[in-house]
Amino acid sequence: MQLGAIFQAFPDLLFDLDGEGRILDYKTGDPTLLQPFPDGLLNRYIRDVLPAEIGEKFQNAVEQASRDQKTVSLDYSLNFANSIRWFEAQLVPSSQSRVVAIVRDVTRYKHAEEKVQKQFERLSALHAIDLLISSSFDLNFTLSMLLSHVIARLEVNAAAILLFNRESQFLEFATGVGFRTETLQDTHLRLGQGYAGLAASQRKTIHIPNLQHRKTDYLRSPVFYKESFVSYFGVPLIAKGQVCGVLEIFHRTWFDPDSDWLNFMEALAGRAAIAIENATLLRDLQRSNMEVTRTYDATIDAWSRVLELRDRETEGHTQRVAEITLQLAHRLGFSGEQLVHIRRGAILHDIGKMAVPDHILLKPAVLTDSEKEIIEQHPRFAHDMLAHIPYLQQAMEIPLHHHEKWDGTGYPQGLKEEQIPLSARLFAIVDVFDALISDRPYRPAWSKESALDYILGQSGRHFDPNVVVEFMKMADKL
Repeated sequence: MQLGAIFQAFPDLLFDLDGEGRILDYKTGDPTLLQPFPDGLLNRYIRDVLPAEIGEKFQNAVEQASRDQKTVSLDYSLNFANSIRWFEAQLVPSSQSRVVAIVRDVTRYKHAEEKVQKQFERLSALHAIDLLISSSFDLNFTLSMLLSHVIARLEVNAAAILLFNRESQFLEFATGVGFRTETLQDTHLRLGQGYAGLAASQRKTIHIPNLQHRKTDYLRSPVFYKESFVSYFGVPLIAKGQVCGVLEIFHRTWFDPDSDWLNFMEALAGRAAIAIENATLLRDLQRSNMEVTRTYDATIDAWSRVLELRDRETEGHTQRVAEITLQLAHRLGFSGEQLVHIRRGAILHDIGKMAVPDHILLKPAVLTDSEKEIIEQHPRFAHDMLAHIPYLQQAMEIPLHHHEKWDGTGYPQGLKEEQIPLSARLFAIVDVFDALISDRPYRPAWSKESALDYILGQSGRHFDPNVVVEFMKMADKL
């Protein structure tokens, strides 16, 4: 069979084989495709001129095409001088039990496919990082996960992130992945010091192709050599024009990354900078909120102190009842922010008395009915004073309702049983208990035992019976 003219028209490698895989003829328009094969291919079996595993697969495919009289496809790769090339073979049965094998070099397409797959994986990684940044408030966790993507997607051995401490003006180790030792965890670099410091001060990526050929102050530890790093990248992390850290990338062999790799590295560095900036903003916001909260609470404490200075017979009462109320509230299942609001309500429970005239509030004798009516308005006065302060909305239950009674005979609204907020019900017990065991101008302090007997006696009348039970359980600790 003369296939010369046909063979010369195609760059592919064509074999004319008999049914047993013996090479009867071969041609190619690209002589480089013959480089892996030995000289003298004619009359040799295809399995003998290819690496053992591939040759066996090729032989089986030839026999299948000859036997079944249908085209069989086969993919494989071969080592050339300094590279690997991929091939796709189509084995087509022809006349007289012979098979034509058309072998096409698909290396370019294989690399394009791998490139597309790699780009897809990198885009997926960036998407996952974006979701992580938007959902996590734990900077260390976010950066650790980001470094895992750096290692996997950039195919490097180790990576670390140094954070820039604006107060000390030092780059400090935050987290790292892939290190054999803890050699870098004590990193403490000024701007301009070491490769990371240069990357930060110059605001540009530093690439060192071979660390082992350089005498440098980058070797931040006597045992750094144990890491055996060769290649290094230091990428400044910049958010809103400010350097917030450096991404360091290490590899234990020399490599020359392409533009896609470098672009992806920059994208990862950008995500790291965003994560650090978000964490910084959150930390600053939390710090500001804490300062505002401390200011508010200091103001509340000052208000209660002013009231106690006005009415010295209750001095210390506010702080005592606030402390005991928190203990009781905790026993009843309150926690977190709920306890914060209960404390504020307890501190402010008598703030409405600021609106009660001195001649009534400080009167040493028994109050008249009209005077009682005025002083019993102090819960409403408290509400009027505090209702327009959003910060104190959730603390209003105790100031407004702590004089309500379980049986509905209290004031100012005559609420009964569970109509009364639980925080006010538990505070009422603490308030009365502390008042009973404290000296007053019109009577001496009661003993603790007498006060507790009174509390028990008012269970189901003045006080919520269930709360009384819990209060008595903690009585020994009061």
